[in-house]
Amino acid sequence: MLTLHTADASPEAAVLVDGAHIAAFGPYERLAAGHPDARLRRWPGILTPGLLNPYGPELLEQAYHPDPREADRLGTEPLFGERAQALLGAGPSVRGASARRGVQRMLAHGTVAVAGELRSRPVLDAVGRAGLARAGRPATLPGPPALSPVPLVLLPGLGAGRPARFAVFDVPDRDALVREGASTCVVTVVGGRMVYRRA
Repeated sequence: MLTLHTADASPEAAVLVDGAHIAAFGPYERLAAGHPDARLRRWPGILTPGLLNPYGPELLEQAYHPDPREADRLGTEPLFGERAQALLGAGPSVRGASARRGVQRMLAHGTVAVAGELRSRPVLDAVGRAGLARAGRPATLPGPPALSPVPLVLLPGLGAGRPARFAVFDVPDRDALVREGASTCVVTVVGGRMVYRRA
């Protein structure tokens, strides 16, 4: 079934999804008129290519992502350094669970691809199951590892025949996205599937 995604602040950038790929990309009115039977998904904000997070190893192999049940003693933010290594050293199942939570947090920030050399099997499995693309690292990394790194790195533009991999951010334009960051993500689509949707 065809699904048409459009965002209120960027009607010129609507995406018609067919399975795992983009069937058409362009103005909402043109795509809606040409495909009246498509299921419609209307979002606030702007629709953009998804984000590349350049810190795959740092966020998924070197950081520990606390389980919500651990929030009272560990907090909710990723832990780094010796404390993270002590927790991750408990075994592959702990490392895998942390990586899965880290991937979910990345998806909640519009991330559809990660960069950096991943070596841990549990981490590779978590990235693969989520459908995150793997990409080369930029020559210059932004500041410290973050779920919403500054500057944000957008993937190449959307187009027919390309993988259905994009995100929607609840901001009025790209300048606002740069200012407010990726925590404004409303929905993330990977392989044509909504893998994150803000409640």
